[in-house]
Amino acid sequence: MDSAMDWDIRPRRAPEIELREVVDGFVAYDPRRDRIHFLNPTAAFVLESCDGELRAGEIPALVAAGFGLDKPPVEDVEACLATLLREGLLVTAEGSNRR
Repeated sequence: MDSAMDWDIRPRRAPEIELREVVDGFVAYDPRRDRIHFLNPTAAFVLESCDGELRAGEIPALVAAGFGLDKPPVEDVEACLATLLREGLLVTAEGSNRR
């Protein structure tokens, strides 16, 4: 995996983030920033998979298995993780946002 992503981080959902399923996907609410984020099912799957135990590098294979894909969507997961981290929906297992 050759990219800017640190695939060894162990991201987890920020504890205050509330995730709810809606008709067209999912809504994540961040009460700290009073912001709502609309997520597609894949982004919600990535967010929910980030438990602080899995390394980021393990998530593409998990997405491939969960969605029946032929190969892990490494670039898509990288972009998703970067966005979730930047928006504060994910933090590293140590508790600091990666920017």
